[in-house]
Amino acid sequence: MKKTIAVAAGLMMVGGIATTASAALENQFGGYWRNRLFVQDNFDGKDSPSYYRADQRTRLYYTAKFSDDFKFVNKFEFNSIWGDKVGGDIGADGNIWVVKNSYADFNLGKMVNVKLGMQPLVIARGMIFDDDFSGAVVTGKFGNITVPVAYMSVKSEDAGGQDADEDIFAALATVKINDGMSVTPYFVFHTISGQDTENWYLGVDADMKMGSVSLWGTGIYNGGQINGVDNVAFVAAAGVDAGVAHGRVFYGSGDDGGDATENNAFVQAPGSIYYWSEILGLGVFDNRTVSGVGYGAVSNTWAANAGVTIKPMDKLKVDADVWYASLAEENAAGDTELGVEFDAKVAYSIYDNLTAEYIFAYLVAGDAFGDEDVIETGVRFSLSF
Repeated sequence: MKKTIAVAAGLMMVGGIATTASAALENQFGGYWRNRLFVQDNFDGKDSPSYYRADQRTRLYYTAKFSDDFKFVNKFEFNSIWGDKVGGDIGADGNIWVVKNSYADFNLGKMVNVKLGMQPLVIARGMIFDDDFSGAVVTGKFGNITVPVAYMSVKSEDAGGQDADEDIFAALATVKINDGMSVTPYFVFHTISGQDTENWYLGVDADMKMGSVSLWGTGIYNGGQINGVDNVAFVAAAGVDAGVAHGRVFYGSGDDGGDATENNAFVQAPGSIYYWSEILGLGVFDNRTVSGVGYGAVSNTWAANAGVTIKPMDKLKVDADVWYASLAEENAAGDTELGVEFDAKVAYSIYDNLTAEYIFAYLVAGDAFGDEDVIETGVRFSLSF
């Protein structure tokens, strides 16, 4: 008991608050750990040397729960690459402490929740935003309708010598139609002071579950303007998961360069990241992306996938997927095809909370990607507690 109280006090001091023994009524701990070893070959589309990497990440979670209506949430992270000079070499004493989240979570009455501080948020399945940020989210609950309103500070002119104020404002409304169906419309506004930039998104997510089959869809219109150029762009995406079989398709508009006053390429907002295939869409080994494809971007890209999931035994799961990907608009050489990608993942549960995975991915390169096929393979061990 004394050891638990000492650890809690230390973590709360690091998180930036002081407390007394009577203030924190309940101390909640958890975390996540993963270790990856992988090889990537020809990621630049050329016959280039293979890249090998072994890295690890540890996340520690601490929540001080004062009551059912008030808690203080913290998530800390440690990253290292084996053999680097930051923390992965001999001695392993690296200055690699990262504060991922640190925020107050409290209710105002029965209908309003406030999260204030460094926290995560997902909008449009990551196509608009999926990251941590400093700001606030106020959520109203009205029966089957939940309405979060968010302010995200991207950068401040008065902090750290930034050249402008940049902010994101978002309003969402999740409508639960029944136990198996929900719809979430949203509006996101991205602005930069001192520039003629007011970029905005209007979209909707729809989710449906019928027995063992799950369906989802997303549509986003990207308007506003950047440096005086009007945005007229969009994203459409849909997916299905029937247990054994699954599939997904998305289309992010590109710009053909025909009108200098209009941009038709979907603009990636700060904090946007969308995962899809292992090579072209980041996947498990998301340290970098391939040549010509933005990091977690859907702009000027369309892709479709079909896959199967097989569970030969309780602790073993096998996923196999095939993807076709292309540019939405041809590049300067008149090419569009990114290629056909084959992904395979075998996951085995060593213990209930410890999993080992083997991943193999092969991209048959299209003309718009490069001259050489791409290979990625490796293992990941992950632990949740």
